[in-house]
Amino acid sequence: MIQYNPKEWLIFIFKFSKSDTLRQLWPTMLFVSAYTAAVAYFEINYLKLPPENNLKYITLMHGLLGFVISLLLVFRTNTAYDRWWEGRKLWGSLVNNSRNLALKLSGILPKSDAANRTFFRSMIPQYAFALKNHLRSELTRLELDDSLTAELAHIDEDKHLPNQLAAAIFRKVNELYEKERITGQQLIVLNNELQAFTEICGACERIKNTPIPFSYSVFLKKFIFFYVMTLPWGYVFNMGYIAVPVVAFVFYVLTSLELVAEEIEDPFGTDYNDLPLEKICDGIRKHVGELI
Repeated sequence: MIQYNPKEWLIFIFKFSKSDTLRQLWPTMLFVSAYTAAVAYFEINYLKLPPENNLKYITLMHGLLGFVISLLLVFRTNTAYDRWWEGRKLWGSLVNNSRNLALKLSGILPKSDAANRTFFRSMIPQYAFALKNHLRSELTRLELDDSLTAELAHIDEDKHLPNQLAAAIFRKVNELYEKERITGQQLIVLNNELQAFTEICGACERIKNTPIPFSYSVFLKKFIFFYVMTLPWGYVFNMGYIAVPVVAFVFYVLTSLELVAEEIEDPFGTDYNDLPLEKICDGIRKHVGELI
């Protein structure tokens, strides 16, 4: 995720970051400009219609369709941002639950119980790292301490790793209860945080596995394409060759909104504007290590 100062907005106008849509769209913008120039040359040199007989009906149609396409893009962008913000809230909940569980275990486990403290100090952050890799569909990677290798020998990296790690944490808590290291009331106190791990994972999977409906996304892309491709035919007689940069700019604005929405609708990826999951996981590891 790109970190920036929102007050330095003048710098953003003249600085092009790696995530700027202009870097992605400039080849297509050149094609649109060349297409518009060809249409302008044809209309000005061959049709030679006087200005009063220009294609006013096409211009009127573009005005009406421009209002419609703006509503569609607003809905598209808001929907994508809602997914991004919900993902951020879920990972914020994961941070809070990890801290709460570490706080409670720190108070419950005696200072002399180094083995169990080491287990939870490693496993709680490990769940966050496993969830990050799971949502990014990466090859599952365990970042466990060597001292925990024997205890987690049953972990199958080809299966749902977050569920297995959550189950391992719960088994350890239940083992402490059976050995009377914690009471039944303390087990109930810990249950909320243990249950929240799986609930957060399920909510993140819902966002990850439920993209914007295919028909809607395809329709919007086709709408933008045909809208821009017909712009030169209505505007050349009024604007002449000035329509070339104008149409290219309209294409840039409309397509950029769609590209931004596509980038943030999956907030768990590795794009420049996705959530900083590595930073969040490192924060969980740091804070849990300080608490336990």
